[in-house]
Amino acid sequence: MVPDRQPSPAPGAAPGPGQAPGRGEGWAGPRVRPRFFRGSDGGGSLGVGLVLIVAGFLFTTSAQTAQGTQLRSERADLAGLIQDETARLQARQERVVELRAQTDRDTTAVAAGSAAIRTLQRQQARIADAAGVRPVHGPALQVTLDDAPRDEPVPADAAPDDLVVHQQDVQGVVNALWAGGAEAMMLQDQRVISTSAVRCVGNTLILQGRVYSPPYVVTAIGDVSDLRRALDDSPEVSYYLQYVAAMNLGWQVRRIPDADLPGYAGSLTLDHARVAGGPAATTPPATPALVPGSGTTRATDPSSEETP
Repeated sequence: MVPDRQPSPAPGAAPGPGQAPGRGEGWAGPRVRPRFFRGSDGGGSLGVGLVLIVAGFLFTTSAQTAQGTQLRSERADLAGLIQDETARLQARQERVVELRAQTDRDTTAVAAGSAAIRTLQRQQARIADAAGVRPVHGPALQVTLDDAPRDEPVPADAAPDDLVVHQQDVQGVVNALWAGGAEAMMLQDQRVISTSAVRCVGNTLILQGRVYSPPYVVTAIGDVSDLRRALDDSPEVSYYLQYVAAMNLGWQVRRIPDADLPGYAGSLTLDHARVAGGPAATTPPATPALVPGSGTTRATDPSSEETP
């Protein structure tokens, strides 16, 4: 609050309260020096000029280097790099399918004049379905696995690893369907065969060089009743279903009257193999992990690089 202005004393009179002695009417108090610098020797202007020259040089250099493109490439982003390489691999796999079809047409064209080629064609036809290189269709069972919803409550003792699909879960479904008599199988959008490896790194699945995120979809053609019975009898699937109940992981099984599966487009060459019945590599035993709130255990596969 500002105090009331006091009247100035008459000349020669004693100063009143709050008035400085010896100051007559019109005194406005001590002067305050304005807060600015007087004058300059030109050094500041020279410094600003040098900064502008250097900035202009940098802008010019960047423009010449970029040549209309971005200096910071989007490939610096790991996710973008993975997507680019996955798309490139998919394009090459599609090219492999085209080349195989062209090879078949060329072989058929010259087979008429060669008994040896006709014999090889008959041998190829006998093993083509078993190798999985031909597209197939038929009644199928489709299984979908997914992570727990992020916006729903979870048990207090749940760990982050309890809320995601693991490599062993996908492997358990795949193995159960093969054991149930699956004639052909597809994981995500790729045909899988007996030598296909299901691997997880972080929270993604790597299948034949391509990367996928959940949900994971497995489609198997065969006797649907036998396939469903194999899922029900699988201990690995049973363990996963305990987590479905405790952690709300995703699980869906449905019948498809007529599913179309593409031919296998990967390499058929084996890099590593051993004689059936021969000595196998020693694998450390699985380490059981307690299912929160259930009193049961869920084994962790020690052979995985990093389970999602």
